[in-house]
Amino acid sequence: MTQTSDSESVHGGLCGVAGRLPGEVLAPGLDGYAEAAATVFATGTPDLVVRPPDAAGVAAAVRYATAAGLAVTVRSGGHSMAGLSTHTDGMVIDLRNLCGVEVLDRADRRVRVGGGATWGAVSAALTPYGLGLTAGDTREVGVGGLTLGGGIGWMVRRYGLAIDNLAAAELVTADGELIRADAGRNEDLFWALRGGGGNFGVVTAFEFTAQPVTTVHFGMIGFQLGDQPGELTELVAGWRDLTRAADENLTTSLALLPPMPGRPAGQPTAVLQCCYAGSDGDAAEAALRPFRALAPVTADTVRAMPYADVLVASPDLPPGARMEVRNALVPALDDATVGAIADLYADGSMVELRGLSGAASRVAPDATAFAHRDAEALVVAGVMLPPGAPPQLADASLSRWSRVAALSRGAYVNFLGTATSADVERVYPPATYRRLADVKRRYDPGNVFRRTHNVRPASG
Repeated sequence: MTQTSDSESVHGGLCGVAGRLPGEVLAPGLDGYAEAAATVFATGTPDLVVRPPDAAGVAAAVRYATAAGLAVTVRSGGHSMAGLSTHTDGMVIDLRNLCGVEVLDRADRRVRVGGGATWGAVSAALTPYGLGLTAGDTREVGVGGLTLGGGIGWMVRRYGLAIDNLAAAELVTADGELIRADAGRNEDLFWALRGGGGNFGVVTAFEFTAQPVTTVHFGMIGFQLGDQPGELTELVAGWRDLTRAADENLTTSLALLPPMPGRPAGQPTAVLQCCYAGSDGDAAEAALRPFRALAPVTADTVRAMPYADVLVASPDLPPGARMEVRNALVPALDDATVGAIADLYADGSMVELRGLSGAASRVAPDATAFAHRDAEALVVAGVMLPPGAPPQLADASLSRWSRVAALSRGAYVNFLGTATSADVERVYPPATYRRLADVKRRYDPGNVFRRTHNVRPASG
């Protein structure tokens, strides 16, 4: 491979890259570049977007970038809320061509998934085998980013996080080598990949143990809340109590929708989304019956469907608009936390509560880099900001978020809308962060993979 010299300017030295790297190579001015530089939550201007055809191509791209002094951004599905799937310079390695899904062993339910596959493609490929994997809300979300951050999905209470079903990973390291990590090889790296994000290399393939799942009961139940004081806190507390006692096949989330001008009468102000991971209609009905009694029901779309149909298309944001998001993993939805959520909602924020526990809570906190196994719920708050809105507007709209954060023990890296050092430190307990930093020092001492929620290499 021909390398650029230090004296070459970035753009001048990149003119002939297409002949030196396998796969598609896009630079400013070429057809397709603008589309390749943009993602759902950000519009970038990288020096190069490279789409390797295979793992060897990924390795060549990493070696080229480090030799040319180009910072590396890795993209699987491109749905980073913090805009980390593109950048203003450097090289974007887009894994979209590494998208194969293969059932390696049907009896053992062992499945191999390319690092650039989407959850929609995975669910479609596994459906004929009666298999599925818990993760992702929408079809377009990438397997790579979501898995490396933990992977909270619609069967989290039944089958745990996506990482709890991960058996192995193949990745390209900072020096361009392709290695494998599993329970018997590179065990420290395998631990770090399960929740530590994209800090340690470019994962080109995952091996999962899929779950036996065909038909599920999925949909939404809309509630109408009145203006009486305490109705919202009663709803949240009731949902909490029912979730604690619910069949573990049932995973739910409760979205609280703030009042909006022009909303038609009868539109729900709270929405329960639910997935019962089983085909037994009577059991699903029994599990959902108490939830339907939480408040007056205005809509109910729950029905039996193939698991693949649970994943919907990603919503389109208005041009130039962005969603500002905060999240926290709370150990308990006690009265203080419920009160803080109610105050946040009263300020006009959309709030979603995702029920956890179940299978996810039975994994030891030090078994993976996702350490918050005792979290009862994930609290997510968001506001839609108009084009060109200053950052201060988000802070004002989410002014009461700090009270919720103070009652939490961490955050979910996949739902972070920013990527400061303070953000990353909130994700991991101190001991977990130190261990991640030690692994980072071993596999990426030069911090090549820093354009993520970055764990810096330990010193010394």
